[in-house]
Parts: sequence; structure tokens; C-alpha cells
Amino acid sequence: QVQLVESGGGLVQAGGSLRLSCAASGRSFNDNIMGWFRQAPGKEREFVAAITWGYSSKTYYRDSVKGRFAISRDNAKNTVYLQINSLKPEDTAVYYCAAKTSSGSIYSAYDYWGQGTQVTVSS
Repeated sequence: QVQLVESGGGLVQAGGSLRLSCAASGRSFNDNIMGWFRQAPGKEREFVAAITWGYSSKTYYRDSVKGRFAISRDNAKNTVYLQINSLKPEDTAVYYCAAKTSSGSIYSAYDYWGQGTQVTVSS
């Protein structure tokens, strides 16, 4: 059974940092795009960041998190990370990890999803 399990969320003050982890099991995603999405209360889920595979993997971010968030992966551990710094109250959301096994846009059509981890930023 394929599973993505997020961890690392929590309550943090504005300006603080968190490191989210996403551990995959059941299959390897080393050759696949991995992404992070988030969903705030009353809002649609939105793309946050993605990372491609390979030695020269590329990273992509939504504009509002550029310079504050950093996605990385450790293929040996089948794990993806999201370092989030300089947190703002508007970053409050459930953060989801996802894996994409098909080609195409990095912003959509992810096949596997985790259960999410809550990030709450207080002002």
C-alpha cells in the first residue's frame, strides 16, 4: 500500500520556522515529481512548491512563498521536505504532500496524496 505521511506541522508565531517532512512508503518516488500543496479554511487547495527528480533537480514555488520556503528531497530516505521560514498568519493551512507519476504540468494531476499536517501561524 502506497502511503505519504506528513509530519512537522504545529503552532508557531509569525516570523518563526517549521520543517515539514513527507515520508513515502509502498513504492519509490525517486523518479517522480514531488509537491506540496496547502488548503486554508474556506479556500481551495493551492500549489506551494514542487521538486523534480534527478541529480539536477529543479524546484518551483508559488510567488507568495519564494524566498521563504524551500523544498528538498532525500531519495535514500524516500522523503521530501518543506522548510518554511518567516511564517506569516496567511500561511496558516493544512499542508499536503503529493507525488506525481505522470508527465505534464507540475501544478496538477498528482496521483498520491498524504493526509496533511496543520500549520497555524499566530500574529
